[in-house]
Amino acid sequence: MDDDMLADQRKLVELIEADGWDVTDLEISAYDSPWTDEDDPEATVTITARKPYSSGEGNDGEADDENPYRVS
Repeated sequence: MDDDMLADQRKLVELIEADGWDVTDLEISAYDSPWTDEDDPEATVTITARKPYSSGEGNDGEADDENPYRVS
């Protein structure tokens, strides 16, 4: 695995975490592209992340009764 690929993977994780997400799973696959005749490898990064959201309360702390997805 190329050090540049791993550095790019770390950069992606840092960007996602900086936006408030918690990375829960991470996978990188390096391969030679079947679509090009170049000798340069390619990589695919799969990131699974979670981010909790508020329970639908507005800025004033009141529940948003207009939310059609709320189950009472």
